[in-house]
Amino acid sequence: MAMAALRREGRRLAPLISPRTITAVRSSPLYPTLEDEGPLGVRHISTQVVRNRMKSVKNIQKITKAMKMVAASKLRAIQTKTENSRGLWQPFTALLGDLPSADVKKNVVVTISSDKGLCGGINSTSVKISKGLHKLNSATGPEKETKYVILGEKAKAQLVRDSKKDIELIITELQKNPLNYTQVSVLADEILKNVEYDALRIVFNKFQSVVSFVPTVSTVLSTEIVEREAESGGKLGDLDSYEVEGGETKGEILQNLAEFQFSCTMFNAVLENACSEQGARMSAMDSSSRNAGDMLDRLTLTYNRTRQASITTELIEIISGASALEG
Repeated sequence: MAMAALRREGRRLAPLISPRTITAVRSSPLYPTLEDEGPLGVRHISTQVVRNRMKSVKNIQKITKAMKMVAASKLRAIQTKTENSRGLWQPFTALLGDLPSADVKKNVVVTISSDKGLCGGINSTSVKISKGLHKLNSATGPEKETKYVILGEKAKAQLVRDSKKDIELIITELQKNPLNYTQVSVLADEILKNVEYDALRIVFNKFQSVVSFVPTVSTVLSTEIVEREAESGGKLGDLDSYEVEGGETKGEILQNLAEFQFSCTMFNAVLENACSEQGARMSAMDSSSRNAGDMLDRLTLTYNRTRQASITTELIEIISGASALEG
């Protein structure tokens, strides 16, 4: 009698079960096996799939927390250098002035970015400002020429797509070794040797705090433009209040000062951008860790519900089977 009842139940459930070819497949969170899928037409998720996803999210959370700690350590090391470097370029601004609105024919935009990602939008911000300067200078007249000098892999990847013909020089892996003035001054000398310019526009992110940075443009004029602005009554710094002594002419002194100003400004800009990068990476990794925690909470709730549903289903099957045997 019990066997007859089981046969009747089997005939009743037969239309719901579609015949499938059983093949040996490898179980994974993305491609569950037949054991994970359940009957056709029934919403079902395997506890094994949820466990695998929970494990993946936990591993990602560990990585993001570790990256946040590494970024914090690097930030502390760079921040002191950055604050000390601000005293290098400020005297040059007082001496030679800073003329971002100077009308020149040959502009060179030096875009400073990072070599690695996962640091928010600091690289996109620098690239947008660089493109804006290029567009602004090109719109003032057909005789104006604007070129790019790129520092960093991320700015290179974005600018090569749109402005490859305007790129004069690309320098990457700048932060592979600890940053120092000697290293940056060699790079500045390399830029001055390979690029003809009337004005150098250095685009970087100035560090304010861990969660704040300010996109900044510093301008370094060539010797000819400085002399032209001085002769035309342009507003410069305090250079004219000093007397020139010795055998050097004023032009030679301006040439030396302009080169030294560019290397000091570059050194500060590279450090400010590196500091902003680590601060932005700290914020991005902290947000990622919190998001992973929220996802883990949701997956834990899903896992508990799935496990409870499977237990309830098994109990119902046992009770139904026992009732069928008794009947």
